[in-house]
Amino acid sequence: MISLGQIKKGQTILHNNEPYLVLEAGHHKMGRAGAIVRAKLKQLKGNSIIEHTFQGNDKVELADLGYKRVQFLYTDESGAHFMDEQYEQFSLDRDFAKNDLLYLKEGQAVDVAFWDKNPVSIKLPPKVVLEVAEAPPAVKGDTANNPSKTIVLETGLKVQAPMFVSLGAKVRINTETGEYVERA
Repeated sequence: MISLGQIKKGQTILHNNEPYLVLEAGHHKMGRAGAIVRAKLKQLKGNSIIEHTFQGNDKVELADLGYKRVQFLYTDESGAHFMDEQYEQFSLDRDFAKNDLLYLKEGQAVDVAFWDKNPVSIKLPPKVVLEVAEAPPAVKGDTANNPSKTIVLETGLKVQAPMFVSLGAKVRINTETGEYVERA
C-alpha cells in the first residue's frame, strides 16, 4: 500500500480490483480539506482511460505485474499472437493492444505484462524503427514554414514527417507520442 503522495506517472496500481497504469497524477492541496490526487488511469484489461480523484488519506495498492520477454508473431481477426522463450504461444485481444500493434513488426521482441497469469498489456520500447511504405513526393518550392507530409509506415501507422523522408526509408518513431523522431 502506498499513500496518495507516492502516486506517480508510470506506476501500475489496483483500483476496484483491476490493474491500471497511471498516465498522469496531479497532487493538489485543498486547504483545510486536505490533499487530493487527480489521476488519469488506463485500464490494462480493457484499454479504457478514466479520470479518478483520490481523497485525503486513501491508500492505493500497487499492482503486482509480472513481465515476460516475448516475440511478436502476427495479428489476425482473433488478436495479436506472441511466443515466449519456452515456445508457448498466447494471444492478446485486438481491443487490448489496438494502438500498440501499430508499432510492432513480426519477429520483434517486446515485454508483455501479466496479471493473474493472464496477459494484459504490451510494454513498448520508447522508440521503434519502421520502414516507410507510402510517402507522397516532395514538391519543389514547398518549403515555407517547416513543411511536413503524412507518411504511412509498414505497420499501417500514419505520422507527420519532414518533406525529405521518402519511400523505403527507415525512420525512428516515438511510441509514447506517435511522432517522427529522426531517420534511422
